[in-house]
Amino acid sequence: MSSTAPTGAQRESQLLHAFVQMADTLVDDYDVADVLHQLVDHCVRLLDAAAAGLMLSDQRGNLQVLASSSERTRLLELFQIQNNEGPCLDCVRSGEPVLVADLTAATRRWPMFAPLAVADGFVSVAAVPLRLRRETIGALNLFGREPGPLNDQDAQVARALADTATIGILQERAIRRGEVLTEQLQTALNSRIIIEQAKGVLAYAGDLEMEQAFETLRRYARHQGIRLSEVAHRLVTGGILPREVLPAPDGVDS
Repeated sequence: MSSTAPTGAQRESQLLHAFVQMADTLVDDYDVADVLHQLVDHCVRLLDAAAAGLMLSDQRGNLQVLASSSERTRLLELFQIQNNEGPCLDCVRSGEPVLVADLTAATRRWPMFAPLAVADGFVSVAAVPLRLRRETIGALNLFGREPGPLNDQDAQVARALADTATIGILQERAIRRGEVLTEQLQTALNSRIIIEQAKGVLAYAGDLEMEQAFETLRRYARHQGIRLSEVAHRLVTGGILPREVLPAPDGVDS
């Protein structure tokens, strides 16, 4: 993996902040989509990873891409699903971490995924299961731009972050009602769809890349104190105009 992750006291402080932020979001009316995007952001910022993506299983057992640190990573995750091969799929099926230090040597295992990932500049990968007891509901994928395994400390942090998100998704009140997959995960999947539509609206209106559109959407939601999925819904349905979300041009007061 890469060697750009923070170290020492700074790293410890950032890790503490990340876990506090994740815990604070897991309240009664938390936004699952935003929590999962926070998770992948934390992984890229704090761990020995260049990019991260996350898949969850829907109520029919089909995997869906719910969060990614970049548009290219999202496409790589989708590619795994569409071609039925890759580290995230193996991780979900086995319920165990999948660690590959050199993707260039994994073409026999993943003949389509490995060359594509390497072509995108990723040469190592670690997939961590989102698992509660014996139930695996998804996987967190960490990509590196240098060969080598994810170190033990980073692997432990990744598992702890994934466990925190899993507990939030499978929270006790949903488990008691027996509606984990039919409510919480379906809500997350619906949010993903509307967020992707909103990204497209902003990208078109503001001539932005998809990643820029998503960051603009998140920034507006946080500034307004509104859930990300709610802002996306309003934008797609006309409740909010793109110009209200897009930053003002240079030299123009907002």
